[in-house]
Amino acid sequence: MSCEYRRFAVPLFLILLSIPPLLCQAPPAGSTPLNNKRILGILPDYQTVRDSSVAIAPMTAKQKWQLFFKESSDPFNLAGALVGATVSHIARGVPQYGADKEAYGERVGAALADGITQSFFSDAVLAPLFHEDPRYFRKGPGHGILYRIGYSMSRMVVTRTDSEHNSFNFSGVLGTMMGIALSNAYYPDRDINGSVVGGRFLSSFSEAATGNLLPEFWPDIRAKFFKGRRKVKSGASD
Repeated sequence: MSCEYRRFAVPLFLILLSIPPLLCQAPPAGSTPLNNKRILGILPDYQTVRDSSVAIAPMTAKQKWQLFFKESSDPFNLAGALVGATVSHIARGVPQYGADKEAYGERVGAALADGITQSFFSDAVLAPLFHEDPRYFRKGPGHGILYRIGYSMSRMVVTRTDSEHNSFNFSGVLGTMMGIALSNAYYPDRDINGSVVGGRFLSSFSEAATGNLLPEFWPDIRAKFFKGRRKVKSGASD
């Protein structure tokens, strides 16, 4: 195994940690199980609480681990990492592994590791530690559009705690920073500098901030344009 591939040993170890024995246990009574909702049957939406006006039990530490594992093994997220690595390879962007087939494989590995490690630190480690809920609690049509846009984008820095209060999103912000810091273990040396690391944090931050817009407004879009569409499976894709 080359030195470049050995760099992936740490994130691979974290991936293996995502299947602890607790995942085989049944959730405690009164807890809310993860659903299988998808937007248009494709985009994951199981991390969204669509009606936040209804009382909902906080996630257990086990369920936060389950959410991490579900996100990390989701085919859509894995395909997204593959597409991102392909675009980066064609454009010769970061990470700058090179231009051959081996470099492309390293880019794919880095893209997968980036997403998995950030989710690992945010959802599986820090969310239980800080007693924060990693789900997105939708506001819904009872509020104005501009308010909802501002609210959805603010969830990168503000989150809901297990005690149903708003708090600084320690798990989301620190988890992203820790995942990016860990990437220094497998990124090329030329990409381990302040400007590249800072740019990657801003990119991840922006994606997380805007990523809640579709879950926030999708039920409205569906109600307006897809009224007659039949669900393939109840609660599985809508």
